Amino acid sequence: METREIGTVTKRGWTVLAGLIVVSVALSGDVYWQASQKTANGWRIAAASLVLLVWGTLWGGFFTLQPNVAAVLVLFGKYVGTVKESGFHWANPFLAKKKVSLRAHNLNGQTIKVNDHRGNPIEIAAVVVWRVTNTAQAIFDVEDYAGYVAVQSESALRHLASAYPYDTSEEHTLSLRGSMDEVSVTLQKELQERVQKAGVVIDETRLSHLSYAPEIAGAMLQRQQAEAIVAARARIVEGAVGMVEMALEKLKEHQTIQLDEERKAAMVSNLLVVLCGHTTAQPVVNTGTLYS
Repeated sequence: METREIGTVTKRGWTVLAGLIVVSVALSGDVYWQASQKTANGWRIAAASLVLLVWGTLWGGFFTLQPNVAAVLVLFGKYVGTVKESGFHWANPFLAKKKVSLRAHNLNGQTIKVNDHRGNPIEIAAVVVWRVTNTAQAIFDVEDYAGYVAVQSESALRHLASAYPYDTSEEHTLSLRGSMDEVSVTLQKELQERVQKAGVVIDETRLSHLSYAPEIAGAMLQRQQAEAIVAARARIVEGAVGMVEMALEKLKEHQTIQLDEERKAAMVSNLLVVLCGHTTAQPVVNTGTLYS
């Protein structure tokens, strides 16, 4: 059962301070007058001592709040309310005042080692920006709300890393390296669900570190290079075939030269060699006829 936050209003500290100063001046004058009398009134001295005791106790009710800092008030184990207005306040001196920062916090998570969706060991870390919105939940529903956010952040990050591959060559498939924005949004939503009971709101999450584990980093680098080479060659071949088709269509359209099927095949072969070759092709100049 979550604890509902209760807003409360305290007395202005400066007003109470002025009243206590007036009382202190009156007590000082009364004590001085009693000391100057030859016959002191015992009951009056006892009453003045009691007032002095109460006066000293009331001084314990003062407290100050900076902007974006709240005070959770607890009276003998009972939650009374939360003060969020900054300034100089006075409340019941028997109230326990637990201050909670409402400012944004940065959690720079440690680098953890986990397996991705394909089972490859990777190293990953995230930065989480969070803040407290429900002070009652933060104080009473969890043991340590800052530690709770840190533990849940690591747990959510481990779950996220195991749900996506580190990298993929397939289109429309999310990966940790290729879809960082989408992955960050997913991490933020999952972490928000986990820390809801602590009265915390997650403002932003970002992956701060992502790499293969050292033991497979070299092998995965070679794999990435091979995949890149294959993808590049496939793109080159696709473009070369298109250029050959365009050349044949242009020759046919303008009737520049008539080629039989054998010559077309030779032309296609030569063009593919030139366009797909790793090195610059060396042309051979034919000084005879086309069919010689």
